[in-house]
Amino acid sequence: MHWFYSSLKNRFYISILALVVLSLVVIGATTFYFFKDQNDQYHFQRIQRKEKTVNSSLQYFLNDLEPSLMSEFITKDFDYKLREIADVNNLPIVIYNLSGKILISTIDTLFQERYSSDLSKDLLLKLDQSKNGRFVEKSSDQDINSYSFAFNKKHQKMGVINIPYHPSNYSNKTELWDFLNRLLTIFLLLFIGAVVLAYLLSTYITKSIASISSKIKGVEIGENNERLSWENNDEIGVLVNAYNEMLNKLELSKEKLAQTQRQIAWREMAKQVAHEIKNPLTPMKLSVQHLGRALNISKEENQVILKDFQEKMLQQIHLLTEIADEFSNYAELPKGKMKEVDLTEIINKIINLFKHESHVTFNLNFQNNSSFRVIGDENQLIRLFNNLIQNSLQAMDHRGDITLNLSQKENNVILSFIDSGPGILKDIQEKIFEPKFTTKTTGKGLGLALACQIILNHGGKINLVKDRSKGAEFKITFKKL
Repeated sequence: MHWFYSSLKNRFYISILALVVLSLVVIGATTFYFFKDQNDQYHFQRIQRKEKTVNSSLQYFLNDLEPSLMSEFITKDFDYKLREIADVNNLPIVIYNLSGKILISTIDTLFQERYSSDLSKDLLLKLDQSKNGRFVEKSSDQDINSYSFAFNKKHQKMGVINIPYHPSNYSNKTELWDFLNRLLTIFLLLFIGAVVLAYLLSTYITKSIASISSKIKGVEIGENNERLSWENNDEIGVLVNAYNEMLNKLELSKEKLAQTQRQIAWREMAKQVAHEIKNPLTPMKLSVQHLGRALNISKEENQVILKDFQEKMLQQIHLLTEIADEFSNYAELPKGKMKEVDLTEIINKIINLFKHESHVTFNLNFQNNSSFRVIGDENQLIRLFNNLIQNSLQAMDHRGDITLNLSQKENNVILSFIDSGPGILKDIQEKIFEPKFTTKTTGKGLGLALACQIILNHGGKINLVKDRSKGAEFKITFKKL
């Protein structure tokens, strides 16, 4: 585990440094190319300005000259003046005739061979087609050359002026390298700061994760796990809150899983119990009936005894059959035939079945102007309400009040079922929906479990309202149609 956190710390540390270095490289490269572009534009514009100045200066000498006399005009005096113009502008000047032959140049002898060749026809064509008779091009060796026609006062072309420009011979106007040196110094300081910050931050985060991990290692599924606490409202705090929320969901899932497992176990047991009970019932019933027909008892007293024996045995066999049927119904609740039903109609039907309960008062309260139509199986809902009423009657000893309140809230229909019995003891309130054998002689312990299963089949839920001072109250929620 120590190796894991050391590796995590190193990866985090390297990631931060890599991010910082990448940022510095991107910023440096962007800055370099930006200033390089600025310098290129500066030199490009500078030679254009110089070309206009040189052209204007030469035009003073060429105003009264004819194109045919251009070659004869090149004398020592003109050479002197041309060099003077070149020195003033700090630029070399080369003059060609209109055919591209070189006439005169101010370039030093060392570099004269480089510019001793004539102008190509393609270049002369470009110049002739250019706007205002001038254009500037950049060569592969980064040199810049300006070409333009020299005119006389009649605007006749006298020759071609070429100004070679070497940016490397001039200091950068934008002081690029000086700026980059300063920027590099700042970047170096930032990098050192980032190294220190990355180390402290990686140590802090991995130390926090290690602390949380030591607590998480003690977590066991199925146990009451302790919640984690974190004082700071940071990323680690978000992680801790997410973990605590996961524990809450895990406990809910654990409870649902346990409930599902218990229900499955009870269903399997119910199937087995129903099967074991039903197996001997039929032969027992047939044997008792056959016994009555087989015995020829002459004495009336013995006949009465036999008849009483048959009735009691058949009654107990019938009771056992009902118990087996209840277990079978719980184990395999038939799939409901879902359709649109009205809860008010179903409740009224089931209440009519208990009119013979003279000591029980049914109070029905339905919210005015509300629709209580839901999707459900009418037979299963009748069994649901019948089980609830039977439980209440047994709890009240068939004396008291039963109240049914129907209301609507948002997209739900809510039924409150309240009786005036003694209520449900607090220590068994959490277990009332679990299938179990009841201590009552007339009960089977499956009524509320079956009711819960029916509600779940209808996509609703049933809850016991706790902390009532008197009686029991069940709150049943259906999805409104």
